Amino acid sequence: MTMRFLTAATVLIAGTSAAWAAGEGESLLESAQTWVAVAFVIFLVAIYRPVTKMMASKLDGRAEEIKSELDEAQRLREEAQHTLAEYQRKQRDALAEAEGIIAEACEEAKRIDQNVQERTEATLKRREQQALDMIAAAEARAIADVRALAADVAISATRQILTDAVDGQKGDEIVDQAIGEIPGKLN
Repeated sequence: MTMRFLTAATVLIAGTSAAWAAGEGESLLESAQTWVAVAFVIFLVAIYRPVTKMMASKLDGRAEEIKSELDEAQRLREEAQHTLAEYQRKQRDALAEAEGIIAEACEEAKRIDQNVQERTEATLKRREQQALDMIAAAEARAIADVRALAADVAISATRQILTDAVDGQKGDEIVDQAIGEIPGKLN
């Protein structure tokens, strides 16, 4: 803007100088163009300071605005970096915690597996012992049944032998007496 004023003043002064040099009959001080040029120069000098101050204040205001925007951008950038670092730290902590949970779960799974194996072995031993006890009880019953059957067979055989050997009333009494004594002697 200042350049425009200076260019216009230069043109006006050049026009006045050209008219005076041409010798139109008027002196330099009597020419209206001279006074217009002088007034214009005075006007330019008079408004130069306020215009430059106004332009400088506008430029300073704009510079301050830009500086505050840059400061705000810098502050936001630092805040974003801080937030990013915080989230990265939280992510690392979460990963470490997840790894700890996984390790703890693996250990717990191993303990459970070991406990299940121990209980399974104990159950198998207990059932094996029960089976052995049942077999022993069955053997004892079988032995008792065989003894009872052997006693019954022995009694029947003895009765038959004695009946065949002893005939008559006396034989019947001896057989009955022997039969009565056999159960007490066998058990």
